[in-house]
Order: sequence, then structure tokens, then C-alpha cells
Amino acid sequence: MKTNYLFLSLAIVAMLFASCEADDTAEIVINNTDNSVDNSVTNNNPNGGNEGSEEGQDVVLEGNYTSDVILRPQDNNMLTGAMIMAPGTKLTIPAGTKINADASGASVYIAISQDATIDAQGTSSAPIVMTSSASSPAAGDWGGLILLGRAPINSTAGGATSTSEIGGLPYGGNDDADFSGIVTYVRVEYGGGAADGQSENNGFSFYGVGSGTTVNHIQTYIGADDGVEFFGGTVNVSYLSVIGAQDDSIDWTEGWSGSVNYAYVEHLAEHDKGIEADGFNTDIGNNSNPVYFSMPEISNVTIIGFDATDTDSEAVRLRAGTRGIFTNIYIQDFYEGFDLDGDSGDNPTGQGVVDGDLNVTEVNFVNINTKYKNDTGVTFAEGDFIKSEGSYNGTSAYATWGAGWTR
Repeated sequence: MKTNYLFLSLAIVAMLFASCEADDTAEIVINNTDNSVDNSVTNNNPNGGNEGSEEGQDVVLEGNYTSDVILRPQDNNMLTGAMIMAPGTKLTIPAGTKINADASGASVYIAISQDATIDAQGTSSAPIVMTSSASSPAAGDWGGLILLGRAPINSTAGGATSTSEIGGLPYGGNDDADFSGIVTYVRVEYGGGAADGQSENNGFSFYGVGSGTTVNHIQTYIGADDGVEFFGGTVNVSYLSVIGAQDDSIDWTEGWSGSVNYAYVEHLAEHDKGIEADGFNTDIGNNSNPVYFSMPEISNVTIIGFDATDTDSEAVRLRAGTRGIFTNIYIQDFYEGFDLDGDSGDNPTGQGVVDGDLNVTEVNFVNINTKYKNDTGVTFAEGDFIKSEGSYNGTSAYATWGAGWTR
């Protein structure tokens, strides 16, 4: 079939119309095949001035964008490579929009650079869905959604930036309240494509994202790496669902000091931890001055495992000096509830317990062999870490707040 294209450049929008053998819809291509030249979208519309058209179009997304982009729910939005929003731009994704990503692995992702923003406001009845275009989709088909901000990270000193694992984009700074946009009712499916053993996408990656950013009602479904990972920053996330992450469902490092309130995690056959928590990135170092560690607040979280007889299954792993206050936690079907790793030197996870900065209150263990294991090199009593046990179980609540927009 002969395909016709509409190319958008920095200053010129050229529309080529011709008939297709299969239908009369022209394909709109918004990309840069060699990524050597930035692509701009005129009239803040990726359809090149077709704002009034109600007919759906095929829209191809790829490249570096130096102007705002507005997607449309009636279009077939096809992500064929890295889509990077440059500083000063905004990506708008209306409720009900679907983005179909090529099943090409790590090189296919959406990144919101520092000083760019995203406005992705779905609803419970019309969520925004980012998924694989494969006929038989699988974990790792594509990358995921990446946000990069100017909030503090502890892998650099003096507010200097670091660079992301995927894309090598800068993140970090001194602005606790940095704003990267709004992400609500968004589902990422079949992401987590890995470039190599050290560079892996997650469903959602938050790099130095600030507390001014709004993130709630997000889900990752069947991902090859982590469901959600926080690389420093102060962003707060509520109503988080992670189903079928093959690595960790929730992961943090580099001094993340935000919060998660209401989360539901369910493991399938392939999985690692429900939560893997690092006080700093051990591959880079804790280079902040003064030195500090991750210290989020985690509340109303349900983590359901796959096989409690697997002696390697751990619901929550705490290491590299992480702190954290856990409240209302439900853990089911794991061999081990909490695994604390560290030492009395540079990785003082146990000292965080002694200082009252790492503990859990109102935790409900169901079908757990070992509630916690202390491998920190620091002695503390069980009551110092597990303040109290309770009856919390967020499964029924998830049936309500997850209705309509999750899988």
C-alpha cells in the first residue's frame, strides 16, 4: 500500500494529500528519523492545523520537540522511537487517548525533560493508555514514561545535575517544589524495555521530580523492569497500582523524600521485590553535602506475592541507608516480609531504625514465614522497627479506587 506523509519542520508545515489503496486517511508523521534536527509542531497541534477535524488520523510520534504538542483521543497515536519534550514545551494528552508504542524495546519511550511539562489528565472512565502495538504484547516491548525535574538528588553535590539511565537526560537540582506537570489516570502497559543490564526503563521513571508535580491514579501493567522508580526528588504519588512487574514493583534511590499514599501491588509468576528501597545509588555514591538518605512516607499499601514457599521471596527490601516511615501495610504470600541490609559504615540502614527514622506501624502479615530479617550490622529490638501490627488490608479499597481505569 502506498502511504502518504505530512512532514512538520521547524518553520514549515507541508501537507501532501493522496489516496491510499486501503482508505482515504492521510498519515501524519511527526518525527525525525535521524534525531539530528529538532522537530517543532505548529499551532500547538500535532495534526498540523487540523484542529477542527473530527476524523481520526494516524499520527507518528518520534524525535525531539521544541514546541508544544497536543494529542487527540480520536487519533491512532503511534510512538515509533524516543519522543523527547525539550525544555519549555508542554505535552498535552487528553482523557481517553491511547498511544501505541512500537515493540522495539528500550529505544521507544516518552521523556519530559527538565523545564518541560506534561498535562495528562485521564479519568476513571476514560484513562490515558500507553501500550505496546504488538499483536501479542509482552513485558519489555517498549520503554515507558520518564519525567525529569529539578528537585534534589543525593548523587551529586551542590545541586548539580546527573543524567538519566535512558536517554542521558539531565535531572536534579535545588527546587523541592519543582513542577513537571500533571499525570492522572494513566496506565502504562508492557513497558520496561532494557538497553543493557545497567540501563533499563521502568513503567514510570521519576528523575528528580518535585513536589509541585501532581501524580495520582497511575498503573503499570506487565512490565519487564520496575513498575515505578524514584531517582531522588520530592514527588508525592497517590493511588498507585502495579500488576505483574518482573523486577521491583516500587523502587527508590538517590534520596527520594516524597510519599506514596494508597498503593496496590500484585505479583505474577516473574517478579522481584514488592518494594526495593535504597538510601542512595550505590553505583554513583552518596555525594550530597551534607549527606542525606532517602526518607519517604509510605502509607496504605497492599503487597500480594506469588509464592510464599519461595525462600527468596521478599516483600520489602530496605538497604543503602534508606529511611522511611511505613503506616498501614498489608503483606501477603511472601517468605519474608522485610529484609534490612546495611552496615555500620556508609550504609547505615540499621542506624535509621535506632534513630526512629525507619519503622513500620500497623502492618498486617498474612502467610509470611519471617516477618523481618536484620542484616544491617546494627542491633535493635523488633519493637524498634515493627511498632505495631494491625488489620489493614487495602484490597477492597482498591476495588473501589481502581475501578474502571486499571487492568
